[in-house]
Amino acid sequence: MAKENTLLEKVLSLKDKFISLQEQLSSPDVMSDMKKYVQLNKDYKHLEPIIKAGLEYQKVLDHLSSAKDVLVQESDPELKEMAREEISEIEGKLPDMEQNIKLLLIPADPDDDKNAIVEIRGGTGGDEAAIFAGDLFRMYQYFADIKGWKLEVTDQSYGTSGGYKQIVFKLSCPDGVYGTMKYESGVHRVQRVPQTETQGRIQTSAASVAVFPEADEFDVEINPADIRKDLFCASGPGGQGVNTTYSAVRLTHIPSGIVVQCQEERSQIKNAERAMIELRTRIYNMERQKYLDGIAAKRKTMVSTGDRSAKIRTYNYPQGRVTDHRINWSMYNLPAFMNGDIQECIDRLQVAENAERLKEEEL
Repeated sequence: MAKENTLLEKVLSLKDKFISLQEQLSSPDVMSDMKKYVQLNKDYKHLEPIIKAGLEYQKVLDHLSSAKDVLVQESDPELKEMAREEISEIEGKLPDMEQNIKLLLIPADPDDDKNAIVEIRGGTGGDEAAIFAGDLFRMYQYFADIKGWKLEVTDQSYGTSGGYKQIVFKLSCPDGVYGTMKYESGVHRVQRVPQTETQGRIQTSAASVAVFPEADEFDVEINPADIRKDLFCASGPGGQGVNTTYSAVRLTHIPSGIVVQCQEERSQIKNAERAMIELRTRIYNMERQKYLDGIAAKRKTMVSTGDRSAKIRTYNYPQGRVTDHRINWSMYNLPAFMNGDIQECIDRLQVAENAERLKEEEL
């Protein structure tokens, strides 16, 4: 019972802060300060599930205490048997409830509820790597459709035999995307007979995926004088011009050397807006990488640490198998996986990460 009381005390100690946040969010002074309102709202959303789980846990503990009182004080055999059944049922629930609260109490990644910007690049393997990059993009398209996310392509460079040398796109939804998609960062390796192979030999190729939490205007301040803006004509597959107006936008952040471009919209203004979002995101993630490197030093599985050089997954077409190397998990239904059925893998990665986070807290 001491362990239960300690856990409950931790949750209830946050209740006053939660009530205070509720009051502040309805204050006219806070509502007029958008930057402060956004931060307080994030804190509120983080605490809400903790308080809800804690109050439910308290209610269950009260029922357990009442049932134990009945067992001690009542003489009626039937009432005592009902109390025993209730005690058994409640004690069976408690471990899962306690585990859930422990996870909720661990500080969450503050970027989990952000949208995500994803970059896929063809790596080792020439034309086949570009084709595989295209396959990965379609996989994420299907997954986004399943999840009800909005997908917007920002920039793309086509491969000579299909697919993409590089493609950058944004995934968004009201509940956030990054907390799910962050597990996709890393090197994805494919083993199959390429379309360009005449001898029927299996080739290994690779593509890298980088997933960034989208930075909003409150996350990072950029001096407009530090940005060089260039305009150019958008182009399609094989370099074919798709318009003759200078609607495509390239932004260069002079202090960091970061370059982004957008050519997917016909409007120069819209392309500039999208490019600015990506530029802000990449600058924000330069600082974020220091945080991720700190995590990487602690977590052996390298789950969601942003290490884009780590080989995370192999797609073996002859065997119809996909293997995630971080958790040694395999699925023998590769066609379904490539059609966007990747949630089970992500769920398992989240479980593995949660286990490591709990270990970190206990050390």
